[in-house]
Amino acid sequence: MDDIEIDEVETPELEDPVLIEGLPGVGHVGKLAAEHLLEECESTLVRRVYATEFPPQVTVDDEGVSELTCAEFHAVRTNGVDLLVLTGDHQAATNAGHYRLTDAFLDVAESFGVERAFALGGVPTGELVEEYSVLAAVSDGGMREELEAVGVEFRSDEPAGGIVGVSGLVLGLGGRRGLSAACLMGETSGYLVDPKSARAVLEVLEEHLGFEVDFESLEERAEEMEEVTGKIQEMQEGPSMGDDELRYIG
Repeated sequence: MDDIEIDEVETPELEDPVLIEGLPGVGHVGKLAAEHLLEECESTLVRRVYATEFPPQVTVDDEGVSELTCAEFHAVRTNGVDLLVLTGDHQAATNAGHYRLTDAFLDVAESFGVERAFALGGVPTGELVEEYSVLAAVSDGGMREELEAVGVEFRSDEPAGGIVGVSGLVLGLGGRRGLSAACLMGETSGYLVDPKSARAVLEVLEEHLGFEVDFESLEERAEEMEEVTGKIQEMQEGPSMGDDELRYIG
């Protein structure tokens, strides 16, 4: 196969569609958010993107049927808003591959008439988060005021080291194409899959774009992760010891 191959599955008419990118990253925040949109809204698979930059493997469904690893675009219509949602299980394996794949993704987006894009992801804090803030970076300053109006924060020192992978290149390469692009990043510890951070990002996005989505399934996943987090904290703290026990150490 070629380095990148794109299968055209369907080509529906979309009205002023907005690209939403959610691929694996810190806390799986972007991927969780994108997949939640697909689970909760009516969606149509429109493109599959295959690339030799993806791992040499297939996925296998419940019936034992395999599918070569790929990224997918789905058309979503919710509350009168058209979205083109990009998600998948992998990013590129090399720096050059990230550029080639992102260019291919943007080609697909432009073929549907996309002029605005939102890359979704997480920004690591290194510690467990109680109250989730959403940070952003934009391809042009004109978007900043609109996002600040829905509670998004812009911090001069974050994310440290910049934004890597497809999310960063959606801004960089998209901006060079004249695309209005933003990266929305939910704070997350960086250690665990974080449904709460994904919800925080989606809440900002739905307020900004004017759609609604149910969060019940994300809440359930968040409760499961809280149980895991609680067990980790117990392990870190270790068993408590009285004074008598302490006398016999070392």
